[in-house]
Amino acid sequence: MHPIRPLADLGHRIVIFGPSNSGKSTLTEALSRKLGIPAVHLDQLHHTPNTDWVPRPQAEFHALQRAAMAGEAWVMDGNYSGLVDERLARATGAIVLDDNHWVRLGRYFNRTLFQRYRPGALAGNKDSLKWSMIHWVAFASRHHGARYRQMVERTALPLVLCGSMGEVKALYQHWGLTGR
Repeated sequence: MHPIRPLADLGHRIVIFGPSNSGKSTLTEALSRKLGIPAVHLDQLHHTPNTDWVPRPQAEFHALQRAAMAGEAWVMDGNYSGLVDERLARATGAIVLDDNHWVRLGRYFNRTLFQRYRPGALAGNKDSLKWSMIHWVAFASRHHGARYRQMVERTALPLVLCGSMGEVKALYQHWGLTGR
């Protein structure tokens, strides 16, 4: 693992990137509690509440995202590329999570089948297993962690990289973060 920089180095507008089921939303909630700043889950802004993950119109999603980014302090998770340059320009720090795709697939099954509440869940929606998500997690997004890391490394933002759940757990411990 890379040395863990102090949490204060990341400022109060932190973006979190990582493949599906890498722990972005859970980390966002933990940082939000620790820092006393809003948690913003882009999945919740991108999808219409009380649906089975039906996307909002793009203009509406972008307006919601820009309104959230205008805040003085936030922790924002999600990988949507439409406004990523604006998000990175407004951010004061970045975290990139990655993990083995089979571990992430196990997390997908666990959260979908057994978790009544999970950070970043869509209001009014009960998750269900979807073949498209299984394919996405197990195959299509296998190497996205490296892509997100390269994207952030092109900026001057303070960056924290975690390449496994063990490294994420070490981050929680180092920063004094707690679960739910």
